[in-house]
Amino acid sequence: MTFWLFKSEPDAWSWDDQVARGDKGEEWDGVRNYQARNVMRQMKVGDLGFFYHSQKDKAVVGIVEVIAEAHPDSTTDDDRWECVDIKAVEPMPKPVTLDQVKADPRLSDMALVRQARLSVQPVTEEEWKIVRSLGGLD
Repeated sequence: MTFWLFKSEPDAWSWDDQVARGDKGEEWDGVRNYQARNVMRQMKVGDLGFFYHSQKDKAVVGIVEVIAEAHPDSTTDDDRWECVDIKAVEPMPKPVTLDQVKADPRLSDMALVRQARLSVQPVTEEEWKIVRSLGGLD
């Protein structure tokens, strides 16, 4: 299994919006960055990811699961853009803020710190365990 981080502005698509989609999930559409698209092309069904509220909250607020691998993004006719589908799995008991991530030396190499603007990012297994622990899981 591989781990990821999905960023969303809560005013555009929030954790509550994701949860409301239930097991049907939702396309992670609208990504128009080649690097982020290429990250999604690596995802497999069953992979897990952090759901991250960007902008004002700047915190990991939940866990999602990839339920469909990369396919054409339904929000455009441009065949360069693909997306995956994800569903909500569980909320973080305690949101993990960007400040907490930056303050933890074990997470200094995390893409969230190094490539802050990338909307879809890989997460290492060790980073996954640390952030889950900071959020009150495990």
